[in-house]
Order: sequence, then C-alpha cells, then structure tokens
Amino acid sequence: MTRQSSEEAAAKAGVVIRELHEIDEFRAVYRLFDQIWHPDPHNAPVSVELMIGFAHTGNYVAGAFDGSTLVGASVGFLAAGRTLHSHVTGAAQTARGIGYALKLHQRDWCREHGLKRITWTFDPLVRRNARFNLVKLGAMPETYLEDFYGAMADAINEGDVSDRLLAVWQVTPEDHAPEEAPVGALPVLLASEGERPVIRGVQGDRLLVGTPRDIEALRRTDPAAAKEWRTAVRTTLGGLMSGGARVVGFTGRGEYVIAVN
Repeated sequence: MTRQSSEEAAAKAGVVIRELHEIDEFRAVYRLFDQIWHPDPHNAPVSVELMIGFAHTGNYVAGAFDGSTLVGASVGFLAAGRTLHSHVTGAAQTARGIGYALKLHQRDWCREHGLKRITWTFDPLVRRNARFNLVKLGAMPETYLEDFYGAMADAINEGDVSDRLLAVWQVTPEDHAPEEAPVGALPVLLASEGERPVIRGVQGDRLLVGTPRDIEALRRTDPAAAKEWRTAVRTTLGGLMSGGARVVGFTGRGEYVIAVN
C-alpha cells in the first residue's frame, strides 16, 4: 500500500499532472482515449461534452503532460458517501508509471475536497490491473458486477461480456497492507491448466481463485478459452463474493486470495 506522494510519482514518470478546464484539453483527452481503446464512435469512454460538464461542476478531470503532449488522463465524478467514482483512467505508455501518478494525484485531490474514498471498476480477468489495484495501490474489490456495461464495442473488450469488480480505495490509507498469504498452503479453487480454467472441489477459510495469464491475447487467439475463463471466474469469484466472501489479497502467481465467511 503506497505512501508515495503524487509529485514524486509524477516526477519519476516524467510528467506534470494538472486539472483540465479548456475545450481543447478535453478534445485531447478524447483523442488519447481513442488511441488507447479504439472504440466504436458510439461507444467512447467519455465524450468531450461530458468532460466539460464534469469540470464545470467541480468533478475530477485531470491530464498528465510530457512537455506539451498529453500522455495520460483521468475522469471521475462525485458519488454518494463522500466518494469519487473514477470513471476512466488511461495512459499512452503503461510502463512509465503515468497511471500510478494519476491515481495518486486523484487521491490528493480527494483529500483536498474532503472525500473519503475512490471507487472504480475493472475486469477481474485482467491480471495486471488486479495486481496494480490490489497490490500497488491497496484498493480492495467489494462487489462483483455481472455484465455491468453491457456489450462494449472497442478493441480491448469486444466479444466478451463486461463483468467487473468494484474496487474501493480509501483516501486515508489504513495501516495494514493486503494479505500476503503463503500461497503454497492455500487450496486453489480455480486453477489454470494449459491456458484453460479448471475448477477444483476444494474448501477452506482461505481460497485462491486464479486468472488467465493474458486474457486480452487469449480473446484473439482462443475465444472459446476466454469465454471459459469468464464463466469460471464468474462462478467462483462472483459466487463467493455474492455469498459474503471477501477478497483480501492477490498473489504473485495471479490469484485472488478469498476469505470465506
């Protein structure tokens, strides 16, 4: 769980992050997101008009700049319970740490505005995002949402249903980090065998639910296997969470650690 400052993270990523207010800036965000997701024109992550409205009414619209070039952006809106819902965050170069710097800037913004937590959704099958959210940031999934956005017409999600986990990130971090259990001692409920999911009949107070190595590549090379993973994770992780189980960690092997009540 990070204690790093947003300014330090931005400097390390070689960017300057600031809130956006001008229409040309919102247009640049729209183009950036188009380059990242390649959506159908009718399925853009966020419109220019909506960003204008968000910024004008005191919501969060920020960009990361490398010189004068926009290389990352994040858009969020105020929600119930002193919460910011982070609707979309994207960076042109994921390896530079731009997305991480944006999240820390978002957290600082929430502190300045008296907010308590940040929420966002992510695909439970995307292993790198799960690791980033749970391990790097210390956010925790609280709800499994089946087909949350309906059909999504973009280059990353097309052909799959949009199951999501709702991540919750406390603006003032708690003192304990996500659980790091000795994975060899825990029963594996959902495992990967030859890129295919295998559900095992195991029980315990702590269970491991695996993820595919690279679901985005699998959707292209073996769509049937990708669909099997979606069904298997919905059945295991979704089923456990709907029954009151909690996600308490994420292993280095790409498994959710589940505390079963």
